[in-house]
Amino acid sequence: MGRVSQAQAEENRRRVVETASRLFREHGTQVSVADLMKASGLTHGGFYKQFVSKEALINEATAHAFNEFTRIQQDTVEQQAGKRDAAQRALIDNYLSVEHRDNPAEGCPVAALAIDMAREPEDREAGRVFTEGVGAFAEQLATDDQDGIARLCTMFGALVLARATEGSPLSEDILTAARRALTDAG
Repeated sequence: MGRVSQAQAEENRRRVVETASRLFREHGTQVSVADLMKASGLTHGGFYKQFVSKEALINEATAHAFNEFTRIQQDTVEQQAGKRDAAQRALIDNYLSVEHRDNPAEGCPVAALAIDMAREPEDREAGRVFTEGVGAFAEQLATDDQDGIARLCTMFGALVLARATEGSPLSEDILTAARRALTDAG
């Protein structure tokens, strides 16, 4: 089998990072390299041509997840044409939606990766990216009257609990109660 072109190698790497970003948000960072590569449509052996280690992939996939999430948030804010309150309301409504609850692979890396990041060494690049992402998200949620960190904690906690109770009426009740608490308060 011949060598792949540089362009094809870059495309393969991009595909692996995007796939890992989704799988890590859906299943956690314990997903095996073999499963990641299979989901990417590539061979296991190709992994080590692209990445020094699984940790290197976790770092890149975490950064990709936050970049993707930030882009989605910015799109939501831009749709509100400079209306800060409406933009924050849209962010809260989208975050605490049934669609977001049901699609962790495409959703918030804070809710999806928090436990994995807590179990990792403090000096990991993914942890730094995660911490910066949490801070940026909290900043975006701050208002004149409400701390963005408290709002983020409410949203994060509600999403995690709603996912854990999915299939019961309590799941949607949690999302609704958190949405109401955040939007009625600010």
